[in-house]
Amino acid sequence: MRTSVPSIGLSLWRMLPWPGPHFAKLHRTLENPRDMLFQLASPPHSTPPRKTPEKRGETSSRCRSILASHTERAQTSAGDNIRTPSSLRWTSRQMPRSSGAGYGCLPRDPSMPDSREAPQQDTIVGTTHEIMGSSSLTDGQTLSKESLSHALELLAPEKSKDAQVEVDSPEKELWTTRADGRVRLRIDPSCPHLPCTVHQMFYNALDKYGDLSALGFKRQDKWEHISYFQYYLLARKAAKGFMKLGLERAHSVAILGFNSPEWFFSAVGTVFAGGIVTGIYTTSSPEACQYIAHDCRANVIVVDTQKQLEKILKIWKNLPHLKAVVMYQEPPPQKMANVYTMEEFMELGNKVPEEALDTIIEAQQPNQCCVLVYTSGTTGSPKGVMLSQDNITWTARFGSLAGDIQPAEVQQEVVVSYLPLSHIAAQIYDLWTGIQWGAQVCFAEPDALQGSLVNTLREVQPTSHMGVPRVWEKIMERIQEVAARSGFIRRKMLLWAMSVTLEQNLTCPGSDLKPFTTRLADYLVLAKVRQVLGFAKCQKCFYGAAPMTAETQRFFLGLNIRLYAGYGLSETSGPHFMSSPYNYRLYSSGKVLPGCRVKLVNEDAEGIGEICLWGRTVFMGYLNMEDKTCEAIDADGWLHTGDAGRLDADGFLYLTGRLKELIITAGGENVPPVPIEEAVKMELPIISNAMLIGDQRKFLSMLLTLKCTLDPDTSDPTDNLTEQAVEFCQQVGSKATTVSEIVGKKDEVVYQAIKEGIQRVNMNAAARPYHIQKWAILKRDFSISGGELGPTMKLKRPTVLEKYKDIIDSFYQEQNK
Repeated sequence: MRTSVPSIGLSLWRMLPWPGPHFAKLHRTLENPRDMLFQLASPPHSTPPRKTPEKRGETSSRCRSILASHTERAQTSAGDNIRTPSSLRWTSRQMPRSSGAGYGCLPRDPSMPDSREAPQQDTIVGTTHEIMGSSSLTDGQTLSKESLSHALELLAPEKSKDAQVEVDSPEKELWTTRADGRVRLRIDPSCPHLPCTVHQMFYNALDKYGDLSALGFKRQDKWEHISYFQYYLLARKAAKGFMKLGLERAHSVAILGFNSPEWFFSAVGTVFAGGIVTGIYTTSSPEACQYIAHDCRANVIVVDTQKQLEKILKIWKNLPHLKAVVMYQEPPPQKMANVYTMEEFMELGNKVPEEALDTIIEAQQPNQCCVLVYTSGTTGSPKGVMLSQDNITWTARFGSLAGDIQPAEVQQEVVVSYLPLSHIAAQIYDLWTGIQWGAQVCFAEPDALQGSLVNTLREVQPTSHMGVPRVWEKIMERIQEVAARSGFIRRKMLLWAMSVTLEQNLTCPGSDLKPFTTRLADYLVLAKVRQVLGFAKCQKCFYGAAPMTAETQRFFLGLNIRLYAGYGLSETSGPHFMSSPYNYRLYSSGKVLPGCRVKLVNEDAEGIGEICLWGRTVFMGYLNMEDKTCEAIDADGWLHTGDAGRLDADGFLYLTGRLKELIITAGGENVPPVPIEEAVKMELPIISNAMLIGDQRKFLSMLLTLKCTLDPDTSDPTDNLTEQAVEFCQQVGSKATTVSEIVGKKDEVVYQAIKEGIQRVNMNAAARPYHIQKWAILKRDFSISGGELGPTMKLKRPTVLEKYKDIIDSFYQEQNK
């Protein structure tokens, strides 16, 4: 259940460029929220009408014409300056409509963002006239004639030094550990795409998608939107704000907050200003924040709430490079030196000339660092992965093309942003790919993973969606719980529909010709399930960041939802392999991206070896860690991933595990743990997590946790079993409904059922050294707060080994043999 609706507040609204005639009236409306009820400008459409996309030159010409006209009017009517009114009000009846596409159009449905067909401008707050007519995005700011002329020059390709970026790169080294270093790009002849900077990528997006809705956010239960023109100007405004606060080149702006428009334009503004974007997980402790902020030399930290501010205030004295903190969702509890609200911060940028920012932008090169992604530290201290501008722009283009992400000229993709942007998967998918192809990114609420995500999906109706495996597993478990509580006929209908659909998808995965029973099952049952999940219009569902069980993949195939895998690391800017509707095999991670390479080293008899990668995705190096960088990148520039896998005859990659996770028993047997762990979870649906143990031990053992519900406020595991776990207990003859009833009282029936399930897994093992001989059920499921899982729900094996050391040691004590 959704617990709250976060408010963007007035700060973002006041930063946006609003139309003069309606400015004063809308502000008064915002001050009276009860009056903030937008009327529909036109009847809702089930399918938005298509608009023929303009050619790139036409868009740019139109923009210059608009700017020239507006500049002339401004100079004639206001002399040297026009002053943006300090208040505004906007109602549907007063908002002008124009025959010109995209100008003066109201949101078609303020409560439902729906912009999947190309060029729908009627979901945008403001228009191109309004946006480009004002470089000031805050109330009461003065817009000079010089600023308007500058904006005109900015969009003129013949005058833009960004029109064609060439790499001024005498560098010969493929890696560096310096934040201000440069590297030689790994350009493959098969895909010699011209390197470009982030600003160049955004500039091209403006040319094509400037009027389209870029960012959607919810305020007072209404969806509101920011266009790409507005987004760009907000990013420039933020860039100048960072410059005013003293952001130094190759120093960082760290962002500690939930996904939001402010996260996005702060990140882009950081790059524009010559800084490095560094995300910090919102779940990080003050000590973890200090480590990252100190290592990346953060000059500014952007936070969303007072809770995050408190973390920074505790450690500020230990951060010699930190000059200021900016808050964007909540105000600071009191006035503090060098702590700014987002409104105050954006106003600072007015004191910085546009030319000063352009000088920095024009000096940027594609082979310079612009993003730092810190590893989760599952095997030691977090490492700062340095990503170049070319890493970001190239991967945003070709990684997404390999996943069949569409440019807005064909279909504007609609995505929901909810996964941590401090992780490369979410950042490249939500932030950078969105700019590359003109996608509409809608932000979920901060409690998305506590249950409100489904509500957002239903409202937004995304065309593509990405989740880590644990998110998909939770959706699966929720469907199973609802099905278990349904009546007999409904449950049987769902099982029948999923059964015939799964069989069809397994036997004829690439066929568009569906048997009548399969089409009937989809029409009567499965389409309704997808509608309830918010996936009625979702054409592509992705997963990555961790392995996914075969059970989960087959479950969603039964719902006629293919889950497309991507494989990569923070060190490969996200995806290096991708699956798509045209490039799919069950259980594989897809094929290598264009212009990228892969090889397997130290292959065994089954063709399994260490996966090594080469290409434009490969990172610059680990910040300040030369030894770790040299371990990861060999003399020829190949990245050694530490992952084991195999390639089939068609080039599809299949992962088999981590080399560091490989268990080598005391008898010298090499045992990959993941297949055995998956087999146990498949055999026993009551099991949530299973971790195999046995490195340098005489036999294998296992730690198990039971499926339980999560606290809606903290996401911590509770003592209550899930519906699926309770059903398992009932089937084996137990009345248990809590974890403590089973573990604390040693429920004999459940323990016997688990024992028999593990025996069945052992019977299917390749040899006796692969048998699980001892096991224990823990009193609490693994969690982020407990330390067993990382921010992306990845299992932290060293932490588990240390935390449950006493239980593990008891398996191998002499008397227990």
